[in-house]
Amino acid sequence: MTVTPRTGAAMSSAPKEAAAEPAATEPEDLLALDRQVCFALAVASRSVIALYRPLLEPMGITHPQYLVMLALWEQSPLSVKQLSGLLQLDPGTLSPLLKRLEASGYVTRRRDPRDERALAVELTKEGLALREQALRVPPAIMERLDMTADELGALHRSLTRVIAAAAP
Repeated sequence: MTVTPRTGAAMSSAPKEAAAEPAATEPEDLLALDRQVCFALAVASRSVIALYRPLLEPMGITHPQYLVMLALWEQSPLSVKQLSGLLQLDPGTLSPLLKRLEASGYVTRRRDPRDERALAVELTKEGLALREQALRVPPAIMERLDMTADELGALHRSLTRVIAAAAP
């Protein structure tokens, strides 16, 4: 018998059994943080958006404003309702973004002549010209992530499936 140095308690000198290793059939901890899709998506989202900041700052826009501009570069004018749907943003969240883009001279907002209740958002010449600078953003992101266009395409398809499956 030996004595434990800290407590002075007696211990058996018989050989110890090895700590039981989890059996290969035991399930992994389903609640482990590093197994959570929600956690991986949240961290990936914050990390990727952070990569955009230094690329967008010289253009004078934020990431949410960049998303608005992307939608408008595809089609302009768009109603606030259409933009809200495309970007999956509440109109109350979208409105301040549009005000700042308008103050920067990139968009104009005007009443839709077909529906006086609706606001139409349209690119200005400056907003159209900003697209040339924005063309540098996707390749820079691809390089920074060290991913090929095919890899990013596969990731995008997977995320689009997640978005569709999680939709209400």
